[in-house]
Order: sequence, then C-alpha cells, then structure tokens
Amino acid sequence: SFLTHPQGQESRIPTAMYFRSLAVAVALCASSANAFSVTPGSRGLAMNARASVAPALRMSDVADAAVAAAEPEVMRPPIDMPWESISDQLKNTFGYSDDEVAAYESAVDSDKDVLLQIYNAMTEARAFENACNQQYMQGKVRGFMHLDNGQESIPALVDYAIKKGDKKYSYYREHTHAIASGVDAGAVMAELFMKEGGTCKGAGGSMHIFDKETYFQGGWALVSEQLPYAGGAAKSILLDRHLGVSDDEKIEKQNVAPPADDDRISVVFIGEGGSQNGRMAELLNAASKDNLPLLIIVIDNGRAINTFTQDIAKNSNVFEQGKHYGVPGLLVDGLNAADVAKGGKAVIDHIRSGKGSAVLQVHTYRFNGHSPADPEHERGRKEEKAWARASQDPIKAFEDKYIGNGVFTEDELKDARKQILAKVKEAVKFADESPMPPVELAKELEYPDAPDTDYNNRPAPEWADEVNARTISPEQMETVNAHIADLRAKAEAGEISIGDAINLAIHEEMLRDPTTTIHAEDLQAGSSYDIPKLTQQTYGQIRAADEIIDEGHFIGKALGEGMNGYRPIIELMNTNFGIYGMAEISSAGNTYATTGGQFDMPMTIIGAGGTAPNQALGAEHSQPFHAYVMGIPGLKICTAASPDAAYGITKSMIRDNGPCFLFAPVKMMKETKGKLDLDKCAALNKCTVLHEASQASVDAGQAVTVLTYLHGVKEAQMSIEAIQEEGFDIDLIELRSLKPLDMETIGKSLARTNKLCILDESTKSGGVGATISAQVSEELFDLLDAPVKRLCMDDAPVPYASSMEKAVVKRGDDLVQGVFDLCLGAY
Repeated sequence: SFLTHPQGQESRIPTAMYFRSLAVAVALCASSANAFSVTPGSRGLAMNARASVAPALRMSDVADAAVAAAEPEVMRPPIDMPWESISDQLKNTFGYSDDEVAAYESAVDSDKDVLLQIYNAMTEARAFENACNQQYMQGKVRGFMHLDNGQESIPALVDYAIKKGDKKYSYYREHTHAIASGVDAGAVMAELFMKEGGTCKGAGGSMHIFDKETYFQGGWALVSEQLPYAGGAAKSILLDRHLGVSDDEKIEKQNVAPPADDDRISVVFIGEGGSQNGRMAELLNAASKDNLPLLIIVIDNGRAINTFTQDIAKNSNVFEQGKHYGVPGLLVDGLNAADVAKGGKAVIDHIRSGKGSAVLQVHTYRFNGHSPADPEHERGRKEEKAWARASQDPIKAFEDKYIGNGVFTEDELKDARKQILAKVKEAVKFADESPMPPVELAKELEYPDAPDTDYNNRPAPEWADEVNARTISPEQMETVNAHIADLRAKAEAGEISIGDAINLAIHEEMLRDPTTTIHAEDLQAGSSYDIPKLTQQTYGQIRAADEIIDEGHFIGKALGEGMNGYRPIIELMNTNFGIYGMAEISSAGNTYATTGGQFDMPMTIIGAGGTAPNQALGAEHSQPFHAYVMGIPGLKICTAASPDAAYGITKSMIRDNGPCFLFAPVKMMKETKGKLDLDKCAALNKCTVLHEASQASVDAGQAVTVLTYLHGVKEAQMSIEAIQEEGFDIDLIELRSLKPLDMETIGKSLARTNKLCILDESTKSGGVGATISAQVSEELFDLLDAPVKRLCMDDAPVPYASSMEKAVVKRGDDLVQGVFDLCLGAY
C-alpha cells in the first residue's frame, strides 16, 4: 500500500526503549557509538520553552530534557515543542496578542474539517511519494528523485495557508509542495514518467516541477539557487501594486490594478543545509531593504544531503538568521502538523499584512536518503533514519493524538486514507497512459522567440502611456525626454558613444513597456559607462534597482521578475563579474525548455567586456566570459563594436521573450562614436559585412574571409590598408551574433574567398573561434582551400605588463600576418 507506515509500525516505539536497544549494537563500534552521541550543549539546533521575557529562542534549551529521558543520546534529539512555546514566540517576536494567538489555535484545534484537511494533505504526500518510490524501482521514473517522507507537515501547511496566487519556489524535493499548491497529482507523476502529460511535457523531470496556472515556479536543482528567484517574485508583487497592473486569465499583464486587499506573498522552500549558503544572507538583506512579502520555509531535517548539518554549520538556528536584518523567525516542531499549521498561518498572516518577510523553521526528520541511489554512508544516518521512522512520524503522531482524544474514529481516518489512495492510483494510471513527448519538441523549446524574429513588428502594451502617466511625474518625464532628445541629436550627428547608445535604447524601451526593469551596481551614478544613467531618477527604485555587489544575487532576482511578467535588464559593470552569476545565467537559459514552454524568460544582460590589446587590466578583468557562456543552452549571445549595433541589438533583446546577453568592447565604450538607425531593432541572428574584398583580389585568389568581434573589429579595420598594400584583401565580417551563428553570411563569403581567418578574443581551448572553426569544418568544408587560421588568445592568463601581454592577446599585426600566410600557403 502507498499508505503503509514505515516498517509496518502500528504504534510508536517508546523512545528510551528503542535507544537502549540500539545502544547495544552501536556500542560494538566505538566510532559509530561516538557518532551517534553528542555532548549536551554542542548540538546547535534544539528548542527551548520560552517565557515572555526570555532571551532569543534556542532549541538547545529544551533538548537537555529530551536527552535526559533517553539513553544513549542521539545526534539530533527531538525537540518535543509544546504549543505554549510557539505561542510565546508569536507574542514576543511577532507582536501577537494573547487573543490573536488563541484564535489561531482555535481555528485549527476546534475545526474538525481543518484537521481533516491537514491529515489528507499529509497522507496524500506520503502516498504519492511511496508511489514514486515504487515506480522508480520499476524503472518508470528515471534520473535523480528525492522523496519527502517524514516531512509531511510542510505540505499540510501549504495546503492550509498558502493561496493559489502566491508564488512558490521549491528545490529538487518538491513533489509534495507542488501537489499541496494545487498542481494536479497526475501531471506531477506524468512528469516523473517523462510523459507529454506531465507538468512540463516531460522536459523537466522529478527535480523540475512547474505549473504556471497555480504559480508553482519550481523545482530548482542547484542547491539554494531558488532563494533570489523567490525574492524577484516577491518584488514582482510590489511592482504590480506600484504600476497598477495585474495578471489576466492567461497570466499576462493587464492594465487592471490588483485588488485593494491584495495580500499575495512569495514562498521559498530551503533545507537548513542549503540555508547556510551565502544566498540566504543576501536574500534576507533584500527582503528587509525592500520590505518584500516573502516567506522563507526552512525544512530542517538535520541533514545537508546526508551529512549531519552540524558537522559543517556552526549555526543551525536558521530562524534567527534574520535578526540582524529585522526579519523575524519562528521555530516549530514538524512532528505536530497542527501546530505547524497554527504557527505557520500566523507567520504567513504577518507577511500578508504588509509587515515584511519572515522565516519559518520546521524541525523534522527525513525518512529516506537524499535519493534512492545514495549509499548513505555518512555517520549516524542509517541509525537515525530507523529511529525517526519509528518515533518521529507526523502522520502516526496525528492519528494517535486525534483518535486518542476522540476527534476522529479509526474508521474515519481509514476512509480518508482510502480516498487518498484511490487518487494516487489514478495519478499513476494517468502517467502510465500518457504518451511520450515528440522528438521535435526538444528543438522547439530552445528559444521562446525564433532566431529570425523581426522585433520591429512586436507591439508595445496598449496601456503604456497610462501606466507611465501615473508612475512618472511630469518633472521626471520632462527631464528624461530632454535627456533622450540630447542623445538622439548626438546619434544624428554621429557623435554618440556605445555606452550612450545603449542608454538611449534602454530609456526608449522602458518608456515603451513599463514592465521593463533594470538592475545594476552603481546604478544611480550611471555605472561605469552611463548604461543605466538616469533610470532610477526617472522610474524610481522599484523599477531601477541599485544592487549589492553580487551579480548572482541580482541576476537571480531578475529571473524571478522575468517569470512573473516583467522584462528585467541586468547591467554588468564588467561582464567578467558575471562569473558570480553562472548558476543563475545557466538556469535562465534552461527555464523555457525545462518548464515545457510555460515560462518565458525575457531577461537582457548587458555589459562591457572582452580583451583589447594593451588594456592593462590583468587576468581577472580580461577573461573571455563570452566564451564561457557559449555552452549554455537557450541563450542568444551578441556583440556590438559600434554604437549602431549596440543600440539596435539592445532594443531587440529587451523585446525578446528569452534570455539574451550583449557584450560590448570595454576599451571602446566611450571612444567609439557614430550614427544610429534610430527607432530600429536589429536582428539577433546575423553577422554584418563591414568590408568586402575587391573582385580582383577574389579572382586572383588573394582574398580571405576574416571573422572577428569586439575589439577585433577595430584592430581589423585598422589593418585593411596594410593588407591591401601587399596585394591582398579581406571580407571583414563582424560576428554580431555569436549564438546562433550566422552560417549563411559566412558561407556566402567563403564561396568567394575559400579561406578563413578568425581574429578571436577568447582562448585557444574552448573559445569562440574553436566553436566556429568546428562548425565551418563540419558544414562548409568544401568551400575551404586551406585550414582555418585561428588567431586566438593563448591559454595563459592575460598578463598586466604589455611586454608579456603581446604573447597572449592577438591584434592587428597578427591578422596581417595571418592573411599573408593563408594567401601564400604558409600553413
């Protein structure tokens, strides 16, 4: 049966008796015995009974009593927290009155229907996970799978207190969170079965459950990555209220303000091991600074994967981590699902009332290993799991309590379990009968917008002017319009820089579509190249956010905004700083496909980068980040070495419904000037021919196709005269689109020249040139009369001293020699 209690137990084993029996076996091995015991006061996480004037709550204060009653001591004793302790926390930390706390207690304890709702949610979670395990053993569920058995009080709280419109972000152990949020159990099971009827059409799998209709927004597999995403989702709620927009029935923005009683929140689930990640501190800071409507649910099972968390973390009292930020926290005992529901509801209502974020830590035990494939060799894990199954089962505890006090009869709960079991069996049946997704779907999910999309034809929101009028003051509008007019005058005169061209495009698009936001460091001051200049002064902090110095954090928040109807722009002061955000950039690229096409990801990342000759910035500021991100699926990656390219590409990227990355040349941001093709969007999938070799040089076999980008464009243009003086010539092609690559334009040039030289601003190993060379060799080999000449950076780090840097970074002189070599057969 999917509902069988662990090991078939019909009653809870007395804790002290179990520990004494266990001690005999454990004592046979000193190391095991030591691993399964602790010294009082060294456990870290434990609970205390707290008087109204008591100091901060700590689980260790009450653990001593639990440990004294059970010998030998365990690594992580139960906290046996009474409701009175939770009540004191609510009054002392959250400011609730006695009457208010009593009302939360009564709303659960005095309502049999609510208690049955809690029980049903727990039993469905258990039955579903047991069914998953059975199907996994039968080979119907593939890959990694992580089960939630033992932690059912959390989905019970979700079912009881979280609303459909709340945004939910979970991690890879999310099946039960999704079902409790209203996601169809059959669709969840079908997703595990890799079927088209799954929540994500089989594209996501066990670790990636998404459902747009219920705002269940993951299922994220990288530990803790979901934290900033949930922060961005919470910010999107505030943006809705500020702009006066809301989601229509298709979950697209409409010019209708949220209701006056809008109390939506964002909910994020995190383990206590994952909450030791630095993203937690960053999220608490953002939650406090922006007064985000955010609930952080810490699922504290004492294990970071399988490792005992206190072996690696000094402070497991995660509910106290928000103190320094003014974010309150509550600790509850997951063994008592009713108390979790009562305390959790009070915390959730605190957030809904506009008082800011909060942390809810649920002390619980996980009955299964990290995943079925894990050996669980970590110290104490197997002993703890066996004990927890016997004496820390929240479903069995619920049954014992409420049958014992007469609220339910055994038959009533048996009937409830029978109905749940039938529902889970139906979910398995639905998954079995669903078809596999078609092979063509994989390519269809690469990008939300086709690479050849003409963004000039994309309409702006009809209500843009109305939203702008109520959110931008006349004085602000006058100032920004004057700024735009000044930039457009420079553009027409051919005097606008690359940085200013991007800034102009950003302002035009932010006015055109009020759902466009921007995040950057030093944003108020315009950052290093004026890219975000005057944005916060015009659109306010809520749309133009100055950020802490961690690109991963604000790229992550932007991802959360992007999933909820907004179009975030991220300006990187230097693109190499994006290394901090590789996890978030990777997930942005995957989101559309992983969610089965449910969630667009209209995110634009812009920054100055690349490696110019003699730039004297040293290795860390000279890394080829554009090459690093080339392998991330789902990204469109462009470069711009002129103001016109930067302007047109920026406008198109902001309108694109997928993640895009624009690299601009760090040493040309202010010095390169030019005209703009105003109000025009550029293609995101095309190269541009900047110079065409003479027909005479082509006929003589003295012409070469040169592909380059960023600073290489300037180096190549400066080398054309020297090349022509020797009787040679080049087709100079700027690689404005690195991904997807414009093989059509490259092929047309090679059909003329039959020779290819790549002036590459990335390393020999794994660089852009390596990718292009391979693709040309595979697809255009018959057009080549000579091997591809790659003029790329050496694999050595870029030195600061110019004398050494020449050996690493290629430049115009190298290009001239490369063209000579190809034309003279010196290869």
